[in-house]
Amino acid sequence: MSEGQTMTRTIRQWLPVIAFAIAAVLPAAPVQAQAADHAAAQTLLNQYQSQAGPGAGLHAGDGTESWTLTSGTATIFANRPITAEDHFRIASQTKTFTASVVLQLVDEGLVDLDAPIEQYLPGLLTGDYDGNAISVRQMLQHTSGIARDALDAAPGADGTYTLTELVRAGLAQPPQFAPGTGWGYSNVNYFIAGMLIEELTGTTVAEAITARIIEPLGLTGTSFPVPDNGTLPSPYLPGYSGGRLGPFFYWFDTTFNQDMSVNTTAGAMTSTMEDLVAFYRALAAGSVVSADALAEMRTAVPSTAYGADYGLGLMSWDLSCGGQAWGHAGNILTGTSSITMVTDDGRFASLVTNTFIKDPPAPTRVAVLDAALCEGESA
Repeated sequence: MSEGQTMTRTIRQWLPVIAFAIAAVLPAAPVQAQAADHAAAQTLLNQYQSQAGPGAGLHAGDGTESWTLTSGTATIFANRPITAEDHFRIASQTKTFTASVVLQLVDEGLVDLDAPIEQYLPGLLTGDYDGNAISVRQMLQHTSGIARDALDAAPGADGTYTLTELVRAGLAQPPQFAPGTGWGYSNVNYFIAGMLIEELTGTTVAEAITARIIEPLGLTGTSFPVPDNGTLPSPYLPGYSGGRLGPFFYWFDTTFNQDMSVNTTAGAMTSTMEDLVAFYRALAAGSVVSADALAEMRTAVPSTAYGADYGLGLMSWDLSCGGQAWGHAGNILTGTSSITMVTDDGRFASLVTNTFIKDPPAPTRVAVLDAALCEGESA
């Protein structure tokens, strides 16, 4: 499930696929793309991967060309580089897609960002929560104070989770703070955003995101797999849990240990690095929401998320070479961590590693993307 929530679905047996081998079984050196022109980014990617998963991949460019670097391996006991076309769970990068649909509804006059949630979903927020005191904007910006996760949510008879149940379980937890008085990351905020989308569109969230974003942008490697059929499109990036101990490694495959309905609008989607940069570049170019709606998404407040300010489903980072990049990060316990950042002048970078890791001590994934985005500027 999304970012730190305890797995609630029955895990497939932990016995299979535990790998424990001496380092000689690994490739002798990190698998690398032709990196002569991207040496700084390759060096940082190698350093990042040494503290992350079995492999890490970086896809970047400047609008006129793109390039992909890789380190380690996509699959244990193999020498397979991660590619920009590998499908993987994008976790909380899903939030940008969800927020974009809500902002499309703002463009259509169906949602007022500063209206209370009670106006659209009457009676949903009760008990410790006042639906008249929490706005749509606060929900998307994580300033609502709503609890972080849907702890103890109950799956249905088929093992899947409904938005209604996830929201109920989330609202059973105490608030993080009074609405508008702080910033606190919350997957429950985005479960409520999913209910808002379904209420106003009359379709499922999967149908809304597919019809409004995936299909118009031609994102053929992107999907909203809820309900989940326990597969990923080929080629896919396996997810692993485990780690290293000196010359030894131990990784076990956790790719399919969770039904994505438990993450839904907060973190269920599947995509590729190639598709993700296409989506975020289209959003920045005004091809997803209006200029006014994009300005609202970029109205950001200080947060504790990866050294970034947080808008409406968008994070912003100050680059070492000047200017800002916009995007989102994602982590999921099925075994991937990723991040995508773009600039308004066409530069882009997306990174994935095949284990759950927010950030190693150094370099962080933000530092790797900063190097990729700034290499042309600092040359």
